[in-house]
Amino acid sequence: MPTPFNQSLADSALLTKSLPLNLLRAFVQTNAADDGLTPHLLAELKVLARTPGLLVACNYGGTLCEAEGISTETLPLGSAAIALRALAALPNTHAAVISGRSLRDLAAVSRLPAEVHLVGSHGAEFDMGFAHGISLATESVLQQAGQALSETVGAYRGISIERKPVAVSVHTRSAGPDVVALATENASHIARAHGLHFIVDGSVLDLSIVEPSKATAMEHLRSMLGASAALYAGDAFSDELAMATLRGPDMALHVGDGDTRAAHRLRDPESFARVLAILFELRRAWLFGEDAVGLERHSMIGNGSSTALITPDARICWMSHPLPDSGSLFAHLLGGDAAGHFSVAPVKPSEVLGQRYVDSTMIVETRWADVTVTDYLEPAPEGITSLVRVLSGTGTARIVFAPRPDYANAPFSMEARGAELHVVGTADPIVLLAPGVGFDVTSDGRHATATAVIELGAGPVVLNLRCGDTAPEPAAPGGETGRRSAVAHHSRRWVQDLTLPRVKPSLVRRSALVLRALVHEPTGAVLAAPTTSLPEGIGGTRNWDYRYCWLRDGSMTVNALVDLGSTVEAEGFLAWLGRIVAQARGPEWLHPLYSVTGAPLSTEAVIDSLPGYAGSRPVRIGNAADHQVQLDVFGPIAELIDALSARQNCLSDAHWDLLVQMASAVLARWHEPDHGIWEARRAPRHHVYTKVMCWVTLDRALRTAARHGREPLPAWAPAAAAIREEVLHEGWDNGASSYTVAYDSPDLDAAVLHIGLSGLLDVSDQRFLDTVTAVERELRVGPTVFRYRYDDGLPGLEGGFHICTTWLIEAYVAVGRIEEAWDLFDQLVNLFGPTGLLPEEYDPGTETHLGNHPQAYSHLGFIRCARLLDQHQKA
Repeated sequence: MPTPFNQSLADSALLTKSLPLNLLRAFVQTNAADDGLTPHLLAELKVLARTPGLLVACNYGGTLCEAEGISTETLPLGSAAIALRALAALPNTHAAVISGRSLRDLAAVSRLPAEVHLVGSHGAEFDMGFAHGISLATESVLQQAGQALSETVGAYRGISIERKPVAVSVHTRSAGPDVVALATENASHIARAHGLHFIVDGSVLDLSIVEPSKATAMEHLRSMLGASAALYAGDAFSDELAMATLRGPDMALHVGDGDTRAAHRLRDPESFARVLAILFELRRAWLFGEDAVGLERHSMIGNGSSTALITPDARICWMSHPLPDSGSLFAHLLGGDAAGHFSVAPVKPSEVLGQRYVDSTMIVETRWADVTVTDYLEPAPEGITSLVRVLSGTGTARIVFAPRPDYANAPFSMEARGAELHVVGTADPIVLLAPGVGFDVTSDGRHATATAVIELGAGPVVLNLRCGDTAPEPAAPGGETGRRSAVAHHSRRWVQDLTLPRVKPSLVRRSALVLRALVHEPTGAVLAAPTTSLPEGIGGTRNWDYRYCWLRDGSMTVNALVDLGSTVEAEGFLAWLGRIVAQARGPEWLHPLYSVTGAPLSTEAVIDSLPGYAGSRPVRIGNAADHQVQLDVFGPIAELIDALSARQNCLSDAHWDLLVQMASAVLARWHEPDHGIWEARRAPRHHVYTKVMCWVTLDRALRTAARHGREPLPAWAPAAAAIREEVLHEGWDNGASSYTVAYDSPDLDAAVLHIGLSGLLDVSDQRFLDTVTAVERELRVGPTVFRYRYDDGLPGLEGGFHICTTWLIEAYVAVGRIEEAWDLFDQLVNLFGPTGLLPEEYDPGTETHLGNHPQAYSHLGFIRCARLLDQHQKA
């Protein structure tokens, strides 16, 4: 079922499809001189468009239409009506018109749809029944005032009198200046004589039983709609009262001449209509994302301490500094151009011919017909990020350098100093070394952008972005080739030492390089992914920060590299883990995840200013799973130590001590419920996968001890047997004919396949065969396998998980269903992106790739399957 948020997105899509938005966009692009659309106003509109809940309100006559009146001339401008309705159709966006007209007249003449809130009688009339509450005495006063007006000003040329539910109005639009002055004086005197409020609203004089209350109406609308920011536009004195309530990020616009408290003045209603159209385009782009590139089409570069993502057209769209979980410098991936990017493209528009990794490296080449961009992160001292971009070819390239530090929340300026661009006002020095490139720097008042056009015929142009370097050396273009060769040589030497399977060796090589790039070499920690908040469902709220080291994920990642013959990453990871254990109250109190520095995570928070990938909000930083109990994490650590010691044919005292502590943790807590591998944000349960991993911890500890002549603790074997007996009995559900997610639950979970894959249950046992069949039947859809189908307490939907797909492939092999294993494996291969990367998930219904990218789980699972199928072929 769709969540309310997803449903609002769907409703908005339907509404906006019914509007002539192409006309609206053409209107935005028209060149109207002297209409009040200043650069300052446009900059403030950009900020306003990015607020979580927005209210756009305005007066009617003189603001939304050309003038007040009682004829069809007072229909709203067509462009204004379209823009206002389009804004009201967006999620978390509300539109209102607060007019001096009666509500009935306002609804009839404006013809605005129900999604636009209408308020009449200067803010007093929210519903049609308001007028029915007027007492007979009040009605009598209005009749007397109307009679007096008719007798005094009614005969004046160009004057007309209108009765409203709570007022009598004098329309002066068609009268001359002398007549208007005389009518105003007489009407004011009549208002005082009858105890009525006298309101001058443009060309309308209102004698009203209620005082002007547009200010109260604005406050009521804000509270009722939950708006965090508001725009109000008007042209009359009563509108100034509404503007007086604005604060913070709010915006006031005055339309036409006259005194005003508003910071911005527009020439006429048509100018205001253009502002509405621009605001719609800005907010639509913020909410829904700007032509989001498929996640799988992004390439990653990395150097062992930093990572960055590149779009297929050579835009650096994601990079943080100095740590993986630090604030972003470029976050175009989550917020479009306004969130920061570093782009290079030919001046003469042409199609990208291709993007590829230089063989056995993390160096990326993007090629057009006459421009090639080569990108890599070069090794640098800890705390320094060094991005190198080399432009070559025969054409002309345009460079746009638009950093936006701290998720685009930190204001800064930029200065050109010779061959260097300096970002000024940030905590860390940020310098772009660009010899031979002349940049033009512009600013919107908060952020600066540098652009340049460069001819490439004279030779390559080298751009070196250095963050955190207090004394960057002058760039030497001639030395770049040697630096790049050194980076490539180091990577290729590592690859040459791997033992690759004969099954898809190139994809396995690429997956290994991805996993290696997710290792934070200064500490030994391993990222689950280099990104945050890439959605598990487009438009949904399952958006998590994966820029941390999960003990489970990290163990499995470096274990996959051990299987390929590289052990240095496992050594580093276990050293990192050992330091954490030494600081913990005990191994049983380990957190599920840590920052790469080994510190606990900060509180999970939301970056409201970023709309998210393809409009999928919220964008989160931090991860609340840090506070969960996940007792399965000890199993992958034990499996890693077992595998590493077997490959090295030795077991260090440090690794044995760590294994003993993992076993001790299991003895202390295996009987407790937990939140499980999938980190369900609900009450803990006795998860079958967790119990299996507790058994794995003790089983691998016993096996490692036997291999290397260590003395196991006496309690290990009996505890392992007790866990095995309990999980085999309690984890089975007769109704499902399968092992299920937790004790006393009929719900399936792909992770229970490990009851056989781990060795706890013989793979030929009928219960495992039935479990494989149940997972296939209930959770597999085409090329992917879902984690589960039950309600996990979170809103929204998600895709199938690639790692679950790999588990089912392993299970097929284990039970002898080899043809089906190959078939599913080939389908998984077809899901890889053009440069060989995989995100976390895949939605087979929409054929959309989902989740953080690239995902360690996905790549390590693929490596395991390729090796397994290779071993089967050899056998």
